[in-house]
Amino acid sequence: MSISTLGGLVNTIPDQQPGARVRRRAHSDEFKADAVAACARPGMSMAAVAMAHGINANLLRRWVHEAEMKPRSEVVRAHVDGAAKTPEPKTVFVPVSLPAPTPAVQAPDIRIELRRGPTTVTVSWPAGAAGDCAAWMRELLR
Repeated sequence: MSISTLGGLVNTIPDQQPGARVRRRAHSDEFKADAVAACARPGMSMAAVAMAHGINANLLRRWVHEAEMKPRSEVVRAHVDGAAKTPEPKTVFVPVSLPAPTPAVQAPDIRIELRRGPTTVTVSWPAGAAGDCAAWMRELLR
């Protein structure tokens, strides 16, 4: 490895010529679709897929996010040899009739028994008015 200086900095990257412009790699849509499709397999981590494709996991994460945000018609699919193309099922609304509600079984009354010394007070409150019973209890226990 040769060491050269670039404006006072040491260049330790062997492939880069001094003063050469660093360019970003360009990936084809098919390559991106293949990497995104690999992430959809059960048990595959994004980091493992990124390492296998030689890309940064954050870049792959961005591609997956972009693929999720695209409408289904715009998504580029990777072509896998040997896999049969199955037509996508169409979503259809099917109305379902529900049975008429059955009359609710009346809940038993709320029964509260208060004891203080030899005195016992029993209060029966309709279960349908449980909120009012709770308010009454809060006032009573203040």
